[in-house]
Amino acid sequence: MNSLGLTGGIGSGKSTVARMLVECGAHLVDTDAIARALTLPGGAAIAPIAAAFGADAIGADGALDRERMRSIVFADASARKRLEAILHPLIGQQAAADAAKASTGQPVVFDVPLLAESRHWRQRVQRILVVDCSEATQAERVAARPGWTLEAAHQVIAQQASREVRRAIADAVIHNEGFSLEVLADEVRQLYRHWVGRATAGASGRAEGL
Repeated sequence: MNSLGLTGGIGSGKSTVARMLVECGAHLVDTDAIARALTLPGGAAIAPIAAAFGADAIGADGALDRERMRSIVFADASARKRLEAILHPLIGQQAAADAAKASTGQPVVFDVPLLAESRHWRQRVQRILVVDCSEATQAERVAARPGWTLEAAHQVIAQQASREVRRAIADAVIHNEGFSLEVLADEVRQLYRHWVGRATAGASGRAEGL
């Protein structure tokens, strides 16, 4: 199975690139979507999270109270590790099940926000594609989302792996800043063709490697 690990900091445009890879023919395994499903009412992570963090961590609707959990992990690094210890095994199990749904020979893209922080994921994929942009651009994009502030965006960026760390593990980097979606889509198509062996030329301009 051809497997690509896709990652990037919050606000980098990673999800946009993931959609473009699907349009190219890849099968997407979205670990962020898996994590959200696990923390919806009745999700497999709800009971262990309530046991670890108390009933207050769960909202009145039975789903994870994301705002409260965000404040908890911001204030206590050990709390983040406890949360990850609950979520990561469940995410890994579901990701494997989702990957198995790919058609024979279909490349699989694992969209993993914290790939750089996880040795497990780096060992699981054949290549790593990083979507990159400046931290200022990341923060501006995130702050424009409903329910986010510039301060909260910077807090999340500070907790994630640095741009340098992500780039160090990359087989390819797409610099998603200062150009249109059409140009970005062209970069993604070139990388995809190169990745699956259907092109003789490498990536151009803003894309490096693969």
